[in-house]
Amino acid sequence: MRIGTRKSTMAIAQTEDIARRLRAAIPGVDVDIVRFETTGDQDQIGKLLPHGGKGGAFVAQIRDAVLRGELQAAMHSLKDMPGNEETPGLVIGAMLPRDPPGDVLVLREGVTLDDLKRTRGKGFKIGTNAVRRAAYARRLFPEVEVIHYRGAADTRVRKLDEKQMQRLPDGGEAGPADALIMARSGLARVGLAHRIAYEFTPREMLPAAGQGIVAVECAAQDWPTRMTLAKIDDGAARACADAEREVLWVLNGHCNSPIAAFATIDGDTILLTASVLDHAGGAIIEAAREGPAAHPRELGRAVGLELLDKGAAAIIERTRPV
Repeated sequence: MRIGTRKSTMAIAQTEDIARRLRAAIPGVDVDIVRFETTGDQDQIGKLLPHGGKGGAFVAQIRDAVLRGELQAAMHSLKDMPGNEETPGLVIGAMLPRDPPGDVLVLREGVTLDDLKRTRGKGFKIGTNAVRRAAYARRLFPEVEVIHYRGAADTRVRKLDEKQMQRLPDGGEAGPADALIMARSGLARVGLAHRIAYEFTPREMLPAAGQGIVAVECAAQDWPTRMTLAKIDDGAARACADAEREVLWVLNGHCNSPIAAFATIDGDTILLTASVLDHAGGAIIEAAREGPAAHPRELGRAVGLELLDKGAAAIIERTRPV
């Protein structure tokens, strides 16, 4: 089986995990990892929106190779896959067990969490490329300056430590950053979990839909591959992902919308919490419900509709690019 993936250290680690699971489930299976340098990897400065958001920047090229029959499968971080649209001809054949989904704070030497809290972030710069993380950062540290910060996980940490200025899409520079907000799972994948200075609770910073879940996509009509991938599919991760991504579908959000959704399963019950924020983090709408774990999409639809009833559409429209 030929599996396509990005060339980053984290993407390769995720794809190697898929290969290990396949070999354990099907002894003797042949797995070949094909590396792609996607548009998002080539452009480490610009915003993702001109590339079609995360879906266009990190997903589209590998998806096209699957549709052309050059690959049997493609690895994606589920949070990079647009949740408000479908890709004809493709399905998610497997989702791996979810890694810890939370967001974490990575600090430059000499900076402490107490400093950030005490000053409300005044005089400090936090780097992130995610509009959701940026909105929550401004909510937690109202005086902080959030700077546009791109790059692979290990590259971002190195630039933080070296106090590098960050080039901006408009040709200017910002920084150096004093801290970064990143996914815990991503840091762990590249061997940098020891750099975590603080892990935000879901109440402080609700994760992105699908965060911490590795998805394996394949052609819808490629039944041999679908049957193979089904052997490594994790039912709990899929149920949570279905609930979270249904929220995105209902809201019809875009890559410039600070939207979060996070589900957990307890026995036969699934609990889903979701939120919509403005860019400043000042306005936030939240909804939480629980329901049968066997019907995650229905729960996601109910939570998404509740957010719309509370006025989420107006916030999303204000964040929509002009």
